Amino acid sequence: MANHKSAKKRARQNEVRRVRNRGIKSQVKTAITHLRGLIEKDPAAAGEALQKTTAAIDKAAKKGVIHRNTASRKVSRLAQLINKASA
Repeated sequence: MANHKSAKKRARQNEVRRVRNRGIKSQVKTAITHLRGLIEKDPAAAGEALQKTTAAIDKAAKKGVIHRNTASRKVSRLAQLINKASA
């Protein structure tokens, strides 16, 4: 347990950030899962859903929750899936 005042504050900040990051990661994972299901059922409608999913991923990367290269890789792979399904 933290003993110094600054260490206690740092512990509080870390907890708040951990909870926030966890929520954002969860939203991204849910959006990706939803998109993958939509690709299997209706590839035509998946194009619109890709924009929303991409926005969620990019927002997470912008906030520093996930690395920008990770975000780029996820978007690229989802786009490849949609292109393959629609072809």
